[in-house]
Amino acid sequence: MIPHHLELRKAPNSSANNTSFFHSSPQSESGKVLEEEKESSMGVQVKPSPVGIAILSVSFLIILYYMLRTGDISTSQNISVRELLSASIDLAERGGREVVAVKKEHKEHQKSKGETKEGANDPVTDGDYRSHVKIISGLRKAFPELRIVSEEHDDGEDKMDASSVEQPNLHVREVSQFTNFDDIVPVEHLTVWVDPLDATQEYTEDLLQYVTVMVCIAQKGVPIAGVIHKPFQQQTYWAFAGSGMSPVLIKQKRSNQSEKKNIVVSRSHAGAVKEVVQSRIPDSDVIPAGGAGYKVLALFEGVADAYVHTTLIKKWDICAGNALLSAMGGKMTTLDGKSIHYDYEDNPKNEGGILATLSQHDMFLKAMDGVKTS
Repeated sequence: MIPHHLELRKAPNSSANNTSFFHSSPQSESGKVLEEEKESSMGVQVKPSPVGIAILSVSFLIILYYMLRTGDISTSQNISVRELLSASIDLAERGGREVVAVKKEHKEHQKSKGETKEGANDPVTDGDYRSHVKIISGLRKAFPELRIVSEEHDDGEDKMDASSVEQPNLHVREVSQFTNFDDIVPVEHLTVWVDPLDATQEYTEDLLQYVTVMVCIAQKGVPIAGVIHKPFQQQTYWAFAGSGMSPVLIKQKRSNQSEKKNIVVSRSHAGAVKEVVQSRIPDSDVIPAGGAGYKVLALFEGVADAYVHTTLIKKWDICAGNALLSAMGGKMTTLDGKSIHYDYEDNPKNEGGILATLSQHDMFLKAMDGVKTS
Protein backbone atom coordinates (compact mmCIF):
# COMPACT_ATOMS: atom_id res chain seq x y z
CA MET A 1 0.00 0.00 0.00
CA ILE A 2 1.44 3.40 -0.95
CA PRO A 3 1.11 5.80 1.99
CA HIS A 4 -0.59 9.18 1.56
CA HIS A 5 1.39 10.97 4.24
CA LEU A 6 2.46 14.06 2.36
CA GLU A 7 3.15 17.48 3.72
CA LEU A 8 2.42 20.75 1.91
CA ARG A 9 4.90 23.51 2.62
CA LYS A 10 3.33 26.16 4.90
CA ALA A 11 2.92 29.79 4.01
CA PRO A 12 4.57 32.28 6.39
CA ASN A 13 1.31 33.13 8.26
CA SER A 14 0.04 29.56 8.68
CA SER A 15 -2.20 28.48 11.52
CA ALA A 16 -1.48 25.28 13.52
CA ASN A 17 -5.20 24.61 14.01
CA ASN A 18 -6.10 23.67 10.43
CA THR A 19 -4.72 20.16 9.65
CA SER A 20 -5.42 17.31 7.22
CA PHE A 21 -3.39 14.88 5.08
CA PHE A 22 -2.24 18.03 3.31
CA HIS A 23 -1.29 20.70 5.82
CA SER A 24 -2.03 24.22 4.45
CA SER A 25 -2.25 27.67 5.95
CA PRO A 26 -5.41 29.71 5.50
CA GLN A 27 -4.99 33.26 4.31
CA SER A 28 -7.13 36.31 5.18
CA GLU A 29 -10.39 36.66 3.25
CA SER A 30 -9.14 39.73 1.42
CA GLY A 31 -6.07 37.94 0.05
CA LYS A 32 -7.74 34.61 -0.61
CA VAL A 33 -8.48 35.16 -4.29
CA LEU A 34 -5.00 36.54 -4.89
CA GLU A 35 -3.38 33.53 -3.17
CA GLU A 36 -5.46 31.05 -5.20
CA GLU A 37 -4.33 32.79 -8.37
CA LYS A 38 -0.72 32.48 -7.23
CA GLU A 39 -1.15 28.76 -6.49
CA SER A 40 -2.74 28.14 -9.85
CA SER A 41 0.16 29.86 -11.62
CA MET A 42 3.03 28.52 -9.47
CA GLY A 43 1.75 25.01 -8.63
CA VAL A 44 1.70 23.30 -5.27
CA GLN A 45 5.07 22.30 -3.79
CA VAL A 46 4.77 18.93 -2.00
CA LYS A 47 7.37 16.84 -0.11
CA PRO A 48 6.97 13.31 1.33
CA SER A 49 6.83 12.99 5.09
CA PRO A 50 9.49 10.87 6.91
CA VAL A 51 6.79 8.37 7.93
CA GLY A 52 5.79 7.84 4.32
CA ILE A 53 9.39 7.29 3.25
CA ALA A 54 9.89 4.73 6.03
CA ILE A 55 6.76 2.79 5.09
CA LEU A 56 7.74 2.73 1.43
CA SER A 57 11.25 1.50 2.29
CA VAL A 58 9.99 -1.32 4.52
CA SER A 59 7.42 -2.35 1.89
CA PHE A 60 10.14 -2.51 -0.76
CA LEU A 61 12.39 -4.67 1.45
CA ILE A 62 9.54 -7.08 2.23
CA ILE A 63 8.69 -7.46 -1.46
CA LEU A 64 12.37 -8.00 -2.32
CA TYR A 65 12.72 -10.63 0.44
CA TYR A 66 9.81 -12.70 -0.85
CA MET A 67 11.02 -12.38 -4.42
CA LEU A 68 14.39 -13.78 -3.39
CA ARG A 69 12.85 -16.59 -1.36
CA THR A 70 10.79 -17.86 -4.28
CA GLY A 71 13.32 -17.31 -7.08
CA ASP A 72 16.76 -18.76 -7.72
CA ILE A 73 19.47 -16.67 -6.08
CA SER A 74 22.61 -18.40 -7.32
CA THR A 75 24.56 -17.07 -10.30
CA SER A 76 27.63 -18.37 -12.10
CA GLN A 77 29.82 -16.36 -9.73
CA ASN A 78 27.93 -16.46 -6.41
CA ILE A 79 26.12 -19.42 -4.92
CA SER A 80 23.36 -19.64 -2.35
CA VAL A 81 24.37 -22.26 0.21
CA ARG A 82 20.72 -23.02 0.87
CA GLU A 83 20.13 -23.71 -2.83
CA LEU A 84 23.31 -25.81 -3.06
CA LEU A 85 22.24 -27.77 0.02
CA SER A 86 18.79 -28.37 -1.48
CA ALA A 87 20.37 -29.61 -4.70
CA SER A 88 22.73 -31.85 -2.71
CA ILE A 89 19.82 -33.45 -0.86
CA ASP A 90 17.86 -34.00 -4.07
CA LEU A 91 20.87 -35.45 -5.90
CA ALA A 92 21.97 -37.68 -3.00
CA GLU A 93 18.49 -39.19 -3.04
CA ARG A 94 18.62 -39.61 -6.83
CA GLY A 95 21.99 -41.31 -6.49
CA GLY A 96 20.56 -43.50 -3.75
CA ARG A 97 17.78 -44.65 -6.05
CA GLU A 98 20.43 -45.78 -8.55
CA VAL A 99 22.24 -47.69 -5.79
CA VAL A 100 19.02 -49.49 -4.85
CA ALA A 101 18.10 -50.19 -8.48
CA VAL A 102 21.45 -51.81 -9.23
CA LYS A 103 21.12 -54.05 -6.19
CA LYS A 104 17.57 -55.07 -7.16
CA GLU A 105 18.75 -55.85 -10.68
CA HIS A 106 21.63 -57.96 -9.28
CA LYS A 107 23.95 -56.14 -11.66
CA GLU A 108 26.63 -54.79 -9.35
CA HIS A 109 29.41 -55.86 -11.78
CA GLN A 110 31.94 -55.60 -9.00
CA LYS A 111 35.52 -54.63 -9.80
CA SER A 112 38.46 -53.97 -7.52
CA LYS A 113 40.39 -50.73 -7.17
CA GLY A 114 43.07 -52.63 -5.25
CA GLU A 115 43.53 -53.11 -1.54
CA THR A 116 43.24 -50.73 1.37
CA LYS A 117 46.15 -50.17 3.75
CA GLU A 118 44.57 -52.79 6.01
CA GLY A 119 44.79 -55.29 3.15
CA ALA A 120 41.04 -55.36 2.54
CA ASN A 121 39.61 -55.41 -0.98
CA ASP A 122 38.52 -51.95 -2.21
CA PRO A 123 35.66 -52.72 -4.61
CA VAL A 124 33.72 -50.51 -6.99
CA THR A 125 30.38 -51.38 -8.59
CA ASP A 126 27.89 -50.12 -11.12
CA GLY A 127 26.00 -48.72 -8.13
CA ASP A 128 28.97 -46.45 -7.40
CA TYR A 129 29.22 -45.25 -11.00
CA ARG A 130 25.52 -44.72 -11.63
CA SER A 131 25.13 -42.77 -8.40
CA HIS A 132 28.24 -40.75 -9.26
CA VAL A 133 26.85 -39.77 -12.68
CA LYS A 134 23.49 -38.70 -11.23
CA ILE A 135 25.06 -36.50 -8.57
CA ILE A 136 27.91 -34.95 -10.56
CA SER A 137 25.88 -34.23 -13.70
CA GLY A 138 23.12 -32.65 -11.60
CA LEU A 139 25.58 -30.41 -9.79
CA ARG A 140 27.18 -29.44 -13.11
CA LYS A 141 23.75 -28.60 -14.50
CA ALA A 142 22.84 -26.23 -11.68
CA PHE A 143 26.29 -24.87 -10.79
CA PRO A 144 28.60 -25.08 -13.84
CA GLU A 145 31.56 -23.35 -12.16
CA LEU A 146 31.42 -25.33 -8.92
CA ARG A 147 34.51 -27.32 -7.90
CA ILE A 148 33.69 -30.95 -7.10
CA VAL A 149 35.74 -33.83 -5.73
CA SER A 150 34.18 -37.29 -6.03
CA GLU A 151 35.43 -40.73 -5.05
CA GLU A 152 34.57 -42.11 -8.48
CA HIS A 153 36.21 -39.36 -10.50
CA ASP A 154 37.40 -40.16 -14.00
CA ASP A 155 39.28 -38.47 -16.83
CA GLY A 156 36.10 -37.60 -18.72
CA GLU A 157 34.34 -35.97 -15.79
CA ASP A 158 35.06 -32.39 -16.90
CA LYS A 159 33.52 -33.21 -20.31
CA MET A 160 30.34 -34.65 -18.82
CA ASP A 161 27.34 -33.39 -20.80
CA ALA A 162 24.74 -31.97 -18.41
CA SER A 163 22.46 -30.54 -21.13
CA SER A 164 19.99 -33.46 -20.97
CA VAL A 165 20.13 -33.79 -17.19
CA GLU A 166 17.09 -32.89 -15.12
CA GLN A 167 17.59 -29.70 -13.10
CA PRO A 168 17.96 -30.53 -9.39
CA ASN A 169 15.52 -29.08 -6.90
CA LEU A 170 17.05 -25.89 -5.48
CA HIS A 171 14.19 -25.29 -3.04
CA VAL A 172 13.64 -28.43 -0.99
CA ARG A 173 10.70 -27.68 1.28
CA GLU A 174 12.35 -29.11 4.41
CA VAL A 175 15.38 -26.86 3.93
CA SER A 176 13.17 -23.79 3.61
CA GLN A 177 11.24 -24.78 6.74
CA PHE A 178 14.15 -25.69 9.00
CA THR A 179 16.87 -23.16 8.15
CA ASN A 180 16.79 -19.61 9.47
CA PHE A 181 19.21 -17.88 7.10
CA ASP A 182 21.07 -18.26 3.81
CA ASP A 183 24.63 -17.40 2.84
CA ILE A 184 25.71 -16.17 -0.61
CA VAL A 185 29.28 -17.31 -1.27
CA PRO A 186 31.68 -16.69 -4.19
CA VAL A 187 31.90 -19.92 -6.17
CA GLU A 188 35.69 -20.03 -5.90
CA HIS A 189 35.39 -20.35 -2.11
CA LEU A 190 33.34 -23.55 -2.32
CA THR A 191 34.26 -27.20 -2.82
CA VAL A 192 31.77 -30.07 -2.85
CA TRP A 193 32.94 -33.54 -1.77
CA VAL A 194 30.90 -36.49 -3.01
CA ASP A 195 30.87 -40.14 -1.95
CA PRO A 196 28.30 -41.71 -4.29
CA LEU A 197 28.27 -45.02 -2.40
CA ASP A 198 29.89 -45.37 1.01
CA ALA A 199 30.44 -48.92 2.33
CA THR A 200 30.81 -50.55 -1.09
CA GLN A 201 32.24 -53.75 0.42
CA GLU A 202 29.18 -54.10 2.65
CA TYR A 203 26.99 -53.32 -0.37
CA THR A 204 28.41 -56.34 -2.20
CA GLU A 205 27.85 -58.49 0.91
CA ASP A 206 24.20 -57.38 1.26
CA LEU A 207 24.91 -55.62 4.57
CA LEU A 208 22.78 -52.79 3.31
CA GLN A 209 22.17 -51.06 6.66
CA TYR A 210 25.71 -49.65 6.39
CA VAL A 211 25.30 -48.11 2.92
CA THR A 212 25.05 -44.32 2.56
CA VAL A 213 25.36 -41.64 -0.12
CA MET A 214 27.10 -38.46 1.01
CA VAL A 215 27.56 -34.89 -0.22
CA CYS A 216 29.48 -32.20 1.68
CA ILE A 217 29.84 -28.45 1.10
CA ALA A 218 33.09 -26.84 2.27
CA GLN A 219 33.78 -23.09 2.32
CA LYS A 220 37.47 -22.23 2.23
CA GLY A 221 38.17 -25.76 3.43
CA VAL A 222 35.71 -25.71 6.35
CA PRO A 223 32.71 -28.10 6.11
CA ILE A 224 29.60 -25.92 6.50
CA ALA A 225 26.83 -28.23 5.26
CA GLY A 226 26.46 -31.95 4.71
CA VAL A 227 24.05 -34.66 3.57
CA ILE A 228 24.06 -38.33 4.56
CA HIS A 229 21.39 -40.37 2.80
CA LYS A 230 20.52 -43.99 3.68
CA PRO A 231 19.10 -45.31 0.40
CA PHE A 232 17.78 -48.63 1.69
CA GLN A 233 16.02 -46.97 4.64
CA GLN A 234 15.00 -43.93 2.53
CA GLN A 235 16.19 -41.62 5.28
CA THR A 236 18.12 -38.38 4.75
CA TYR A 237 20.11 -36.45 7.36
CA TRP A 238 21.38 -32.94 6.62
CA ALA A 239 22.68 -29.87 8.41
CA PHE A 240 23.76 -26.30 7.61
CA ALA A 241 26.03 -24.96 10.36
CA GLY A 242 24.43 -22.10 12.27
CA SER A 243 21.28 -22.16 10.15
CA GLY A 244 19.40 -25.42 10.67
CA MET A 245 19.18 -29.18 10.29
CA SER A 246 16.82 -31.98 9.34
CA PRO A 247 14.25 -32.85 12.01
CA VAL A 248 15.53 -36.46 12.17
CA LEU A 249 19.01 -35.28 13.10
CA ILE A 250 18.82 -35.21 16.89
CA LYS A 251 21.21 -36.12 19.63
CA GLN A 252 19.89 -39.13 21.50
CA LYS A 253 21.63 -39.30 24.85
CA ARG A 254 22.32 -42.69 26.26
CA SER A 255 20.31 -43.45 29.38
CA ASN A 256 23.26 -43.83 31.72
CA GLN A 257 26.37 -41.73 31.19
CA SER A 258 28.34 -43.94 33.61
CA GLU A 259 27.91 -46.99 31.34
CA LYS A 260 30.83 -48.43 29.44
CA LYS A 261 31.88 -46.21 26.57
CA ASN A 262 30.85 -47.58 23.20
CA ILE A 263 33.42 -46.96 20.46
CA VAL A 264 32.46 -47.61 16.86
CA VAL A 265 35.28 -48.65 14.50
CA SER A 266 35.76 -49.99 10.98
CA ARG A 267 34.90 -53.63 10.28
CA SER A 268 37.98 -53.94 8.07
CA HIS A 269 40.43 -53.58 10.97
CA ALA A 270 38.30 -53.97 14.08
CA GLY A 271 40.80 -56.25 15.84
CA ALA A 272 43.71 -53.83 15.68
CA VAL A 273 41.63 -50.85 16.79
CA LYS A 274 39.98 -52.87 19.57
CA GLU A 275 43.37 -53.52 21.13
CA VAL A 276 44.29 -49.83 20.92
CA VAL A 277 40.96 -48.58 22.28
CA GLN A 278 40.68 -51.04 25.15
CA SER A 279 44.27 -50.41 26.22
CA ARG A 280 43.49 -46.67 26.36
CA ILE A 281 39.88 -46.81 27.56
CA PRO A 282 39.67 -49.99 29.67
CA ASP A 283 35.97 -49.68 30.42
CA SER A 284 34.80 -49.70 26.80
CA ASP A 285 33.04 -51.82 24.22
CA VAL A 286 34.16 -51.80 20.60
CA ILE A 287 31.46 -51.95 17.91
CA PRO A 288 32.60 -52.94 14.38
CA ALA A 289 30.61 -51.27 11.60
CA GLY A 290 30.88 -50.52 7.90
CA GLY A 291 30.93 -47.09 6.28
CA ALA A 292 32.09 -43.79 7.72
CA GLY A 293 28.65 -42.25 7.20
CA TYR A 294 26.97 -45.00 9.19
CA LYS A 295 29.48 -44.64 12.03
CA VAL A 296 28.87 -40.88 12.35
CA LEU A 297 25.11 -41.47 12.45
CA ALA A 298 25.68 -44.04 15.20
CA LEU A 299 26.78 -41.12 17.40
CA PHE A 300 23.50 -39.27 16.81
CA GLU A 301 21.45 -42.42 17.37
CA GLY A 302 23.02 -43.01 20.77
CA VAL A 303 24.62 -46.29 19.69
CA ALA A 304 28.18 -45.02 20.18
CA ASP A 305 30.01 -42.40 22.23
CA ALA A 306 32.96 -42.03 19.86
CA TYR A 307 34.08 -43.04 16.39
CA VAL A 308 37.77 -43.94 16.16
CA HIS A 309 39.77 -44.64 13.00
CA THR A 310 43.53 -45.21 13.08
CA THR A 311 44.47 -45.62 9.41
CA LEU A 312 44.31 -43.59 6.21
CA ILE A 313 40.82 -42.50 5.13
CA LYS A 314 39.69 -40.40 2.18
CA LYS A 315 38.10 -37.02 2.80
CA TRP A 316 34.97 -37.76 0.73
CA ASP A 317 34.27 -40.47 3.34
CA ILE A 318 34.28 -38.06 6.28
CA CYS A 319 33.46 -34.52 5.09
CA ALA A 320 29.65 -34.84 5.34
CA GLY A 321 29.88 -36.42 8.80
CA ASN A 322 32.25 -33.65 9.88
CA ALA A 323 29.72 -31.03 8.73
CA LEU A 324 26.84 -32.68 10.60
CA LEU A 325 28.85 -32.96 13.80
CA SER A 326 30.01 -29.34 13.63
CA ALA A 327 26.44 -28.14 13.11
CA MET A 328 25.29 -30.10 16.18
CA GLY A 329 28.08 -28.95 18.49
CA GLY A 330 30.17 -32.10 18.07
CA LYS A 331 33.70 -32.49 16.72
CA MET A 332 35.71 -34.47 14.22
CA THR A 333 39.49 -34.17 14.35
CA THR A 334 42.60 -36.21 13.72
CA LEU A 335 43.74 -38.33 16.65
CA ASP A 336 46.14 -35.56 17.68
CA GLY A 337 43.32 -33.01 17.77
CA LYS A 338 43.90 -31.18 14.48
CA SER A 339 41.05 -29.92 12.32
CA ILE A 340 40.66 -31.53 8.91
CA HIS A 341 40.78 -29.24 5.87
CA TYR A 342 38.63 -29.84 2.77
CA ASP A 343 39.75 -27.34 0.15
CA TYR A 344 39.86 -28.31 -3.52
CA GLU A 345 43.65 -28.20 -3.69
CA ASP A 346 44.11 -30.24 -0.49
CA ASN A 347 45.35 -33.80 -0.42
CA PRO A 348 42.21 -36.00 -0.50
CA LYS A 349 43.86 -38.41 1.92
CA ASN A 350 43.55 -37.95 5.67
CA GLU A 351 46.43 -39.82 7.30
CA GLY A 352 46.08 -38.60 10.88
CA GLY A 353 43.31 -40.93 11.96
CA ILE A 354 39.83 -39.88 13.08
CA LEU A 355 38.17 -39.08 16.38
CA ALA A 356 34.53 -38.06 16.14
CA THR A 357 32.27 -37.29 19.10
CA LEU A 358 29.20 -35.33 20.13
CA SER A 359 30.56 -34.72 23.63
CA GLN A 360 33.63 -35.30 25.82
CA HIS A 361 35.94 -34.90 22.84
CA ASP A 362 38.88 -33.69 24.92
CA MET A 363 38.58 -36.67 27.25
CA PHE A 364 38.76 -39.10 24.31
CA LEU A 365 41.64 -37.14 22.75
CA LYS A 366 43.60 -37.43 25.96
CA ALA A 367 42.93 -41.16 26.08
CA MET A 368 44.13 -41.62 22.48
CA ASP A 369 47.20 -39.42 22.89
CA GLY A 370 50.26 -40.91 21.21
CA VAL A 371 48.40 -43.53 19.16
CA LYS A 372 50.26 -44.17 15.92
CA THR A 373 48.35 -43.87 12.67
CA SER A 374 49.13 -45.43 9.32
